[in-house]
Amino acid sequence: MDLSDLLSPDAIIPSLKANSKRQALQELAEKAATLTGLDERQIFDTLLQRERLGSTGVGNGIAIPHGKLANLKRIQGLFARLPKPIDFEALDDQPIDIVFLLLAPESAGADHLKALARVARLLREPGLAGKLRASTDASALYAVLTASATSNAA
Repeated sequence: MDLSDLLSPDAIIPSLKANSKRQALQELAEKAATLTGLDERQIFDTLLQRERLGSTGVGNGIAIPHGKLANLKRIQGLFARLPKPIDFEALDDQPIDIVFLLLAPESAGADHLKALARVARLLREPGLAGKLRASTDASALYAVLTASATSNAA
């Protein structure tokens, strides 16, 4: 599973303006609603519900919020970079500035977990977070994310 299967060039937010975890999730839900055609409130509520189980802030300034939605057709990703790190109640108590939102159909089953593992592995790669933090426009971010995925797929 390549990241280009989950992420389209228009699913990149190079500068997400948010001052809190809740605001970041709200902004992500808004963009995800535009991309998927699903209800923004439903996406937001799904993300909030998942966060109540435990933060999706995985450490090193990275968060991978995710959830399953009934009417979603396929697994879809959305990447965002925050110019100013925010508290996300991450596992290492560090603020986050890199977010990869992952939405899956309720019927996705193991594919959802495989996609989540793929994203987590990719974002843990040495040097990748630095490249993402250094890239300022959507096309550069997309290239970093998909080139890295392609080079490691072999």
